[in-house]
Amino acid sequence: MAGELRHRRAPEPEDVGAVPSSGSKEEGAEEWKGKKRDALGWLEWGRGWMAVVGEFLFQRIAASHLANPLELPPLEGVSIIVTGATSGIGLEMARQLAQAGAHVVMAVRRPKVAQELIQKWQNENSETGTPINAEVMELDLLSLDSVVKFADAWNARMAPLHVLINNAGIFAIGEPQRFSKDGHEEHMQVNHLAPALLAMLLIPSLLRGSPSRIVNVNSIMHTVGFVDAEDMNLTKRKYKSWLGYSNSKLAQVKFSSMLHKRIPAEAAVNVICASPGIVDTNVARDLPKVVVAAYHLIPYFIFDAQEGSRSTLFAASDPQVPEYCEMLKSEDWPVCACISYDCNPMNASEEAHNLETSQLVWEKTLEMIGLPPDALEKLIAGESVQCRYGQQEAE
Repeated sequence: MAGELRHRRAPEPEDVGAVPSSGSKEEGAEEWKGKKRDALGWLEWGRGWMAVVGEFLFQRIAASHLANPLELPPLEGVSIIVTGATSGIGLEMARQLAQAGAHVVMAVRRPKVAQELIQKWQNENSETGTPINAEVMELDLLSLDSVVKFADAWNARMAPLHVLINNAGIFAIGEPQRFSKDGHEEHMQVNHLAPALLAMLLIPSLLRGSPSRIVNVNSIMHTVGFVDAEDMNLTKRKYKSWLGYSNSKLAQVKFSSMLHKRIPAEAAVNVICASPGIVDTNVARDLPKVVVAAYHLIPYFIFDAQEGSRSTLFAASDPQVPEYCEMLKSEDWPVCACISYDCNPMNASEEAHNLETSQLVWEKTLEMIGLPPDALEKLIAGESVQCRYGQQEAE
């Protein structure tokens, strides 16, 4: 067992610096209101980078108790969508989930590659006689139209969805700022906006699969991010690629937390952010050659894809996770469940606990992905919602 989540209580706010240490959580949240900031304070920024360095140096030691690969429970009858499932930890997750008996939907940009992988897994499993229940659906997160098309196609099946794993992401260190055809900074769209739209539009299927889970693959880099809801595309300040990435990951935590708070407990759709650790995968394919070389020179500190998949697989399959999510919801904790690379609860950054800015990010995200402010409430009630993208109704 990776960790006894149900016996772990979330730390009090003063432990993470979420709100002032005096008074109740509610009072602390009130003190925050009206304090507009445009960047992290030096102490928060320093703590964030210390967390990044600490994870790099000690992740292998901290996760040494975990089996590799992680042991999964039987998953027959469980439907799981995995985005970005043709490489890195996404490939490992799809393979292991399928081998555990789940119906795995590989949501990818390159369907042909995914089909070849499924055939390979089928051949490998032919000796054991265990069939692989996997299929491929095309999805391009750089196109919000593609996201709507994917969600419409899945929802049209009227089938239950038990787990959505938003894994696909980009980290283009050292690259100039780029924008999608939808007009959004690429890190923000691929890492946050498109997964947020996908999760929202799949709410009807997740309700059919309830109890169900939305698992977002996040990063320790969210601790050095800061999201200005009025400048989520980073057009008003000097652009740096690491800032684009870290901001997108913080935006994901904030949106996930608001989604977690707004979904009624009786709906039993849980939202989790999982940090895979620092992993040597294709997410680093756009790094400068010297950085890629450094990755390969320090293999002891960096996880391989199989090791990096463990926290997300745990978040997606362990029976303790829904109990932990329910506990956080009952305590009105300001952040959704966050699972560390060692499959234990982790504290999100101080800024992630800021309910005021999380609400602003929630509202701005819905606007940017073309959904009305009451989209979640309507989808939970079984009503149709018009999305600006795709030009079709999500039902």
